[in-house]
Amino acid sequence: MILRRQAGTETQPPRWRPLAARLLTVLAALLVLTALVAPDTVTDLTPAAFVRLPVEALAGVAVLLVLPARARRPVAAVGGAVLGLLTILKILDLGFSAVLARPFDPVLDWALLDDGLGFLGSSTGPAGQVAAVVGAAVVTIGLLVLVTLAVVRLARVTVGHPRPATRVLAALTPVWVACAVLGAQLVPGVPVASASAAIAAGQRAVQLPASMLDQQAFTAALTTDPFRGVPADQLLTALRGKDVVLAFVESYGRSALERPELAGPVTAALDTGSAQLASAGFSARSGFLTSPVAGGSSWLAHATLLSGMRVANQARHDALMASDRLTLVSAFAMASWRTAAVMPGTTGEWPEARFYGHQHVYDFPALGYRGPDLGWASVPDQYTMSAFERMEHAQPDRPPLFAEIALASSHAPWPLIPPVIGWDQVGDGSVFRTFATGEPRDAVWAKGTDAVHSAYSRSIAYSLGTLTSWVQNSGDDDLVLIVLGDHQAAPLIIGPDAGHDVPISIITRDRDVLDRIGGWGWEDGLRPSPQAPVWPMEDFRDRFFTTFGPGPAPEAH
Repeated sequence: MILRRQAGTETQPPRWRPLAARLLTVLAALLVLTALVAPDTVTDLTPAAFVRLPVEALAGVAVLLVLPARARRPVAAVGGAVLGLLTILKILDLGFSAVLARPFDPVLDWALLDDGLGFLGSSTGPAGQVAAVVGAAVVTIGLLVLVTLAVVRLARVTVGHPRPATRVLAALTPVWVACAVLGAQLVPGVPVASASAAIAAGQRAVQLPASMLDQQAFTAALTTDPFRGVPADQLLTALRGKDVVLAFVESYGRSALERPELAGPVTAALDTGSAQLASAGFSARSGFLTSPVAGGSSWLAHATLLSGMRVANQARHDALMASDRLTLVSAFAMASWRTAAVMPGTTGEWPEARFYGHQHVYDFPALGYRGPDLGWASVPDQYTMSAFERMEHAQPDRPPLFAEIALASSHAPWPLIPPVIGWDQVGDGSVFRTFATGEPRDAVWAKGTDAVHSAYSRSIAYSLGTLTSWVQNSGDDDLVLIVLGDHQAAPLIIGPDAGHDVPISIITRDRDVLDRIGGWGWEDGLRPSPQAPVWPMEDFRDRFFTTFGPGPAPEAH
């Protein structure tokens, strides 16, 4: 009897197994539903986005019910793997939309992942960098495996219960069609009938050929330059004898002037700067340019402004670097200006300098900074301008100077926002140790949205205050300073749908320079109004050449 009971007990499954199986099925369904309906932009990431009926689920059930038995499992596994890949791409899209205000391009953007990892390491240290790599690998592999297994499990359940599955399919299909036709929405802007995964798959399918065609068109356009044939002695004739300084202010975008939660410190700095410049005999005119990028990739904005071509991705940048396109820098060099680049964020080789036409490059090591090490944006802007003044602008008996300066203090995560101090106090930068807080480099992010907004706007105000102070202290009758933003800040900072416009100003004492740009329609002062003209950033080079020189060569090709 005992043996019989033991034998009978061994043939019965434990009571918890059916419950565990049902729970696993429910979890698999939730995972697949999330993968199908999850949005790919941060602005759409709301609870309502997940209360939708995905057409891909209905189509998948229909396909499984009509397939031969031996084909069902392989098809489910392939479908699960594809859905897993799309889910990973959605996560990348979410990240790119939050930081760069655009989706991830699987053809062109892999290099940016490495750049982002390098910036993370400089902001959080090696431990944070390693943790990010390990976490990304675990999430990637885990999602791919789990989504595939979840689809396979749901397929097995579906074909194991064909009659209920058919009834559910027959009931939900007309519901989906009706919702799609009527545009039904439980929450405004979120349709109940979802086809987001199918649409994403279609977009990915056409992205490669579209990117290739775009690249071919850009490369072909590089062969046509209306200023290539202009003789050197006819270039920039109206600026002869002038020192022209082109200063990019990191993340200085239109939102810094117009969003109420950001604008206070920035507009105050601009208004104060305008008054101080006027008292020193300087005047300014300002407008807007539309940058090809937002949130990051500053070098693409620099390339766009200097080359007169819209350089919106790394492939275009690489093609430009291999061309013989005339740049603002090379034009000044051809016309006998001394050309220099001041790049405090550059720590290694910078091969682009030769293409642009820079004769001298002052990168981070060359600047001789001895202040606190605070990561990527370690050099305060006032030290950058002080070093430039000492090593270039104040040098006696030099030819006219053209300098490109990339100011970095307004680069997130703003580890140091010092006050503008006396220029005789700057020295080797060690004075800035007194302003270091000792907090982690990225501490501001843990303090909430208000702290992030405050740090961003104060950093922009610091950069602008530094420039106007430098003009007051070191400017003369021969100075022409061009100040502009490279791109808008990340959507995480300024919000979604902010656009790509950045302010630009020209500052000088020379009335003739300002009269020449009178036809541009730019407004007086450092602060352009919302009605100020807006140009594509790639248009600036040609307008600048035409305004201060004879115009394109008639025979240019």
